[in-house]
Amino acid sequence: MHPVSATAALKRLKEGNARFARGRARFPTVQKEILATLAKKQQPFATILGCSDSRVPPELVFDCGFGELFVVRVAGNVLGRAILGTIQYAASHLHTQLFIVLGHEGCGAVKAALATKFEGAAHKSRIQVLLRNIVPALKGLDPRQPAETLLRAAVEANVRHTVRMLLDTPEARVRAATTDMQLVGAVYELESGRVRFLEN
Repeated sequence: MHPVSATAALKRLKEGNARFARGRARFPTVQKEILATLAKKQQPFATILGCSDSRVPPELVFDCGFGELFVVRVAGNVLGRAILGTIQYAASHLHTQLFIVLGHEGCGAVKAALATKFEGAAHKSRIQVLLRNIVPALKGLDPRQPAETLLRAAVEANVRHTVRMLLDTPEARVRAATTDMQLVGAVYELESGRVRFLEN
């Protein structure tokens, strides 16, 4: 089985999310034959870096079955050494061509980072380490905006920041120059169930 092109993978994700948002998901019942096949080898068609929020499971949001997505989840969809290593594994060993950074509306990690940046809020030490990865993305945001508008802008800014950081890695630069790899930012809308893909 050959790797799915980035363009074809993105089309599949958009179609799956459209089914999910319309309430017509066809998330498959797992059959023993599928599990037996996947036990031998995985061949996901896309890699998703998403938030750990329990309301945003990528397999359901994109109406995908077992073995179709390689998913990395961490609060605030931030990068770190282990996350970068996992994404590199997806690229070099699983050969996925499409990489999605998936944020979501109302993200608690982003909200906490806003409180740190603009209100001087203090958090537990390990949470603070996590938030340090988000705060740089908030540069240039106007804290005088209504809270909901500010959070929406911050979520999008955080996704774009993570995409830029990934694109700036040596591995991504090489792959972008030699393959049809795509790295796309997106934001999940909690109430509608729709995923909004961000323009570069």
